[in-house]
Amino acid sequence: MFSKSKLNQPGGDTGDKPSNPATGQGATTPPSKPAGLELGAGSAAMKPKVAPSTLSSDLVIKGDIRTSGDIQVEGEVEGNIQAHLLTVGETATVRGEVIADDIVVNGRVIGRVRGLKVRLTSTARVEGDIIHKTIAIESGAHFEGAVQRQDDPLGGAKSVAKTATEAPKP
Repeated sequence: MFSKSKLNQPGGDTGDKPSNPATGQGATTPPSKPAGLELGAGSAAMKPKVAPSTLSSDLVIKGDIRTSGDIQVEGEVEGNIQAHLLTVGETATVRGEVIADDIVVNGRVIGRVRGLKVRLTSTARVEGDIIHKTIAIESGAHFEGAVQRQDDPLGGAKSVAKTATEAPKP
């Protein structure tokens, strides 16, 4: 009743009909790799790294930006930015609240900064409060505002970003 046929073998066919009717020959396929040996199979570490989104120096954006990825700002943004990793370039100006897991400021931020790790480089200019878990401020950085350490500086980030965009009540 049951028999072993060529159907279950890699690259095989039943022999009844040719696989390629145009040539009359059976298909020749290389033996398949065992499951799990494909490139990157089953490993999150093998996924390709996605490059950060870059906002070039000649770009001006008016509005909020929200992503779960990485952003590098070189231009001007008038609005809030929420990201995983945010890099504010030397030529950049951000007017609004910035919220990210990791924030590196090389340029200018006018507004609140909320991040797990915040780093102000020697070329940074920040005018606003910084709420952080860890902070590094290099010599030469310009900072005006208050610094507050919190274990979870992003805890209210979603509600803060939402209420910042709502219109004030009369």
